[in-house]
Amino acid sequence: MSEDKEAQENELLALASIYDEDEFRRADTAQGGEMQLCLELPPDFKLLVKGVSVTLSEKTAEYNVCFLPPLVLNFELPGDYPSTSPPMFSLSSKWMTKEQLSSLCQRLDELWEENQGFEILFTWIQFLKEETLGFLSIQSPLEISEQHFSASSPLDPRAVVLMDPNSDPLPQLLDFDEAQRQKAFDSKVFCCGICFSDKLGCNCLCFKGCQHVYCNTCMKEYFQIQIRDGNVQCLNCPEPKCTSLATPSQVKQLVDDELFARYDRLLLQSSLDLMADVVYCPRQSCGTAVMVEPDTTMGICSACQYAFCTLCKLGYHGVSHCKITADDLRNLRDEYLSATPEGQKFMEQRFGKRVVQKAVEESFSRDWLKENCKNCPRCGTNIQKVDGCNKMTCTSCKQYFCWLCLGVLSKVNPYSHFNNPASPCYNQLFHGVDVDDDEFWSDEED
Repeated sequence: MSEDKEAQENELLALASIYDEDEFRRADTAQGGEMQLCLELPPDFKLLVKGVSVTLSEKTAEYNVCFLPPLVLNFELPGDYPSTSPPMFSLSSKWMTKEQLSSLCQRLDELWEENQGFEILFTWIQFLKEETLGFLSIQSPLEISEQHFSASSPLDPRAVVLMDPNSDPLPQLLDFDEAQRQKAFDSKVFCCGICFSDKLGCNCLCFKGCQHVYCNTCMKEYFQIQIRDGNVQCLNCPEPKCTSLATPSQVKQLVDDELFARYDRLLLQSSLDLMADVVYCPRQSCGTAVMVEPDTTMGICSACQYAFCTLCKLGYHGVSHCKITADDLRNLRDEYLSATPEGQKFMEQRFGKRVVQKAVEESFSRDWLKENCKNCPRCGTNIQKVDGCNKMTCTSCKQYFCWLCLGVLSKVNPYSHFNNPASPCYNQLFHGVDVDDDEFWSDEED
């Protein structure tokens, strides 16, 4: 008994000296302890998920992982170990099936039978860490389904599945993988690509999309400048031509609360700006985001109840034309015509295809009228001069007027305007007109 007790104490002390507290924890009241055994996965190891955390549009999904939760070996050494009895133990896991754990338990029993009378814990630990994947024929992708944790027959009671079969294991597995990756990253040394200083990973930021690494000091200053300038969509990796973006959680870790609140607000606003069915209430005191129904130009603010036209931003005017300036209409037309097919589709969704097409046509019509017509000085009707002299007759109110200076002409003698030396249009009845000597001019042809 004294020899067994001495062997047990030496074995437990050896375990404590080899493994850190995260891997081995000795029991307080008994000769035993707990081993956390992380298996080394091959490169590009994947989880294949079926029926768990998969959307209705997907039947399966794959996830790359570098770490899986450890196998947990709990053991207690009886008084006659190692001379006669083996350790009492249980084996548990968050991702293995009960069948797999039972097979491992049986293999541990076999190893004891082969080495009875000698300390066995190191042999067990070595087998579990180095040979488990091969022994169980576990390969990538590792399939996890709804039936993964349910046992169909009585199995070894020492095999313990730590995952509730009715719960979703995927978030726990991915969270563990993320935590272990971060732990490994924090302990490595990286050279910042901006200040070229060597720093531990715990003092650096790694862009998830590209894995480029920069120190927190440089990235904090970079984020602060961009957010203050309102460029919240430009918090991308500083590497040339790299388009990876920092995540909101990474930004929050580096900037103060006030700056992050500004970043969060501007990011939401920029995201809403990209939505075709969202506009903002035009009231300066409001500015609330408003959802707009398809194929309509009416928006109703949920905050202040203001009903407005989404095109001209004035009070809603039904089917009446927008009171929009010619410059605004021209800008809308130019923006639409110069946009990509995707950009044109976005504008059609935001304003309505009929509204945009009508705006384009109306803008072209206004430009044509401006270039080719003049307004009657009496009623304002657009008048086009096709041919003839510069004495014009309004087609609407029949008023005579001068095409050159738009002056109103006498009904009795309209040509006196061109014959009076004091008139600004003296002798300019046919100014700008190619006169044919054989053509006869009359008032009726004006």
